[in-house]
Amino acid sequence: MSHLFSRRSQRGFTLVELVVVIVIIGIVSGMVAVFIGVPVRSYMDTAARVELADIADTATRRIARDVRLALPNSVRVGGNGAYLELLLTKTGGRYLSLDDNAPGNILAFDTDPAPANSTVFTVVGAMPAGVQTIVPGDFIVVNNLGNDPPVNAYDCSVKCNRGTVAAVNGNDITLAANPFLVVNAADAAMRAMPSLGSRFQVVTTPVSYFCAPNANGGGTLQRFSGYTIQADQPVAAGSAPLSNAPVQAALAGQVAACSFTFTTLPNVQRGLVGINLLLGTAGSGGGQISLVQQAQVNNTP
Repeated sequence: MSHLFSRRSQRGFTLVELVVVIVIIGIVSGMVAVFIGVPVRSYMDTAARVELADIADTATRRIARDVRLALPNSVRVGGNGAYLELLLTKTGGRYLSLDDNAPGNILAFDTDPAPANSTVFTVVGAMPAGVQTIVPGDFIVVNNLGNDPPVNAYDCSVKCNRGTVAAVNGNDITLAANPFLVVNAADAAMRAMPSLGSRFQVVTTPVSYFCAPNANGGGTLQRFSGYTIQADQPVAAGSAPLSNAPVQAALAGQVAACSFTFTTLPNVQRGLVGINLLLGTAGSGGGQISLVQQAQVNNTP
C-alpha cells in the first residue's frame, strides 16, 4: 500500500494538464494585451505628438527671436513664401554729430565742414560690451529705409548706408570706407541720409530661413548665416551664397508644409512676419502638428 502511494506522489503533469495550462495562459495574455495595448499605443502616439509640438515650438521661437533683432526694413520674403531673409543686429547707439557740439569725431555725411577724418566717428555714451561688443567685420548701418525710398542696406549700388568696421579704439570706430559721405551736389542724390536721432545699428550677418516641405513629412526647415550680403534675395538653397554659407543648421525635420509671410502694417512703422509650420505624417499614429505664429518687426530706423 505504501509502495503504491509513493508512485502516485512522484508522478508529473500529464499532457492534457499542460495543454490546459497553456490555453489558460494564452487567454489571460490576450485579455491583458487587449486592455494594456490600447493605453500603450495611446501613450506612444501622445509622446510622438508632444515631440513634434516641441520641435515646432523651438523652431518658430528661434525665427521670432531673429525677426525681433532684424534691422529695420530688412525683412524680405521670397521664393513663393519658402524663403525668409533679414539682417541680424546685435546692438546700436548714437554717433557724434555736428549738433552735439562736443569733442570727438563726427560721422561725416558731407564735406562742409570738412571732417578731420571721414572714416572715424565717435560713439556717444557707453560703448556696447559683452556679446554686444562691436568688432572689426561688423557693419554700421544708418537710417535704413528699405526699397522705398531706396536707402537699402542690402544694395550699395545706388545709395549705400552700410559701412564695414575696420577697427575699434575706445569710443572711436574706424570704417574701412565712409559710404555715407556726400562729396559734391551731384553725389547727394546717390548717398544715404543721416538719422534724425543720430542713431546707428550694428549688423552682424544676413540670415535666411528655407522651407523645404514634403507632403509625406520628410521635409526640413533650415537656417543659413554668415554669407555675403546680396542686393537680391537668395532663393536657391542649392546655389551660392546659401550653399556655401559658413553656418548652416537644420531647425526641424518631418516638415509636411511650411511658409512665410510678411505684412507691413498701414500708417505705422511696424510689420508682421507670419510663420506657418506643419510637422508629421498624415495618417500616422502621431498625426500632424500645425503651428502658426506671428512676430512683430520694428521698422523705425
